[in-house]
Amino acid sequence: MIRIAPSILAADFGDLAGAVAKVSSEVDWLHVDVMDGHFVPNLTVGPPVVASLRMHSDLYLDCHLMVSNPGDLLEAFRRSGANGCSVHVEVGDTKELLVEARRLGLRPGLALNPDTPLEAVMPYLEMLDVLVVMTVVPGFGGQEFMPAPLEKVRLARTLAGERGLSLDIEVDGGIDEENGISSVLAGANVLVAGTAVFRAPSPVAAVRAMKDAALQAVHKPTVQAADQE
Repeated sequence: MIRIAPSILAADFGDLAGAVAKVSSEVDWLHVDVMDGHFVPNLTVGPPVVASLRMHSDLYLDCHLMVSNPGDLLEAFRRSGANGCSVHVEVGDTKELLVEARRLGLRPGLALNPDTPLEAVMPYLEMLDVLVVMTVVPGFGGQEFMPAPLEKVRLARTLAGERGLSLDIEVDGGIDEENGISSVLAGANVLVAGTAVFRAPSPVAAVRAMKDAALQAVHKPTVQAADQE
């Protein structure tokens, strides 16, 4: 299943519930970028905003913790209504954080920066529900997509298949309709899109177009093969 996960980082925080409502009919995930001003230079939202979102939405809340101390925050995000929390492998204490997230009832995820090799997360693949491959340097929205990390997506999808893992592979950063296609062809099934959705004239139309383009690209080889038979 291909999912579009709109990132609230690009939404209108003056009417966050209204912004989410505009896309709720077309998505089942919502991406929450959590930044602490230390691990990354920007400062965004925390558990109180997630709790507020939960009061207005039953969407899956996919929280991406770009923070230096995720272990101190997992319980708070669980109480706030988060469904999953992804921590960065660069922070360290990776095994302990993933075990704690699972214990709390969160779907555990692991994120890696564009310059971090996939080898850094390979020992933990069996512990994951979500792998987040960053296609921008984390910290700010609206950056240009970097295609090189898609090689990590391809390898991760191959490894997941070889190991029989049911793994959501998420690409995050600068995603739009065009590079969303290349991302799903590489093996991603979750596309995090902020600016391309919430800054579009019609967020709903943007989500539909992105999902339709990705689905058509995935099924195109099958259609061609059937035509040749």
